Amino acid sequence: MEAARKLFAGPCDFFHAAQVLAGLPPERGIEIAFAGRSNVGKSSILNALTGRRALARVSTTPGRTKQLNFFDLGGRLVLVDMPGYGYAEASKSVKEAWQGMMFDYLRGRPSLRRVILLIDARVGFKPADEAAMDLLDKAACAFQLVLTKADKVKPPALAAIAARAVAVAREHGAALPEVRVTSSETGAGIPELRAEIAALAA
Repeated sequence: MEAARKLFAGPCDFFHAAQVLAGLPPERGIEIAFAGRSNVGKSSILNALTGRRALARVSTTPGRTKQLNFFDLGGRLVLVDMPGYGYAEASKSVKEAWQGMMFDYLRGRPSLRRVILLIDARVGFKPADEAAMDLLDKAACAFQLVLTKADKVKPPALAAIAARAVAVAREHGAALPEVRVTSSETGAGIPELRAEIAALAA
């Protein structure tokens, strides 16, 4: 866990953004992608993992991230901030383009080792999450469910959604059995998630 803390406390620099598959950068190491519904807290968890306030832009406007953003973590890992999905106000054509690009990236990127699929603990699983998990299964892309905003949920409800997440993971062939419960505000679960990700660079 200390080695992971040091890795994530080191240099982490944005180096590329891609809106289409042809715009992906050359592979430079193991990639860990972060996906989830718009406004689920992707930017916040990236900032919490790296101990930075503005590595990834945090916005109150859902659907702001419209491209794959690549960050080099100490030359050992690449963190990828994926476009949010399930944003109702995004036009149909834009949503379809995002999904098409995401699927092509998920199934065709040899360096992509894992997707961290974020689920808002306050609202649980939505149809868009189920669709994303089916997409990950179809792409045969390993993913891990991570609950966000745990500090906003009372303990009994949090325990219930955590148990539900474990059950959901069992239903998907590409899902890892381990579910993480996190809060970017309090830091709960962040060191453990950081350690799991860092282990992939070993």
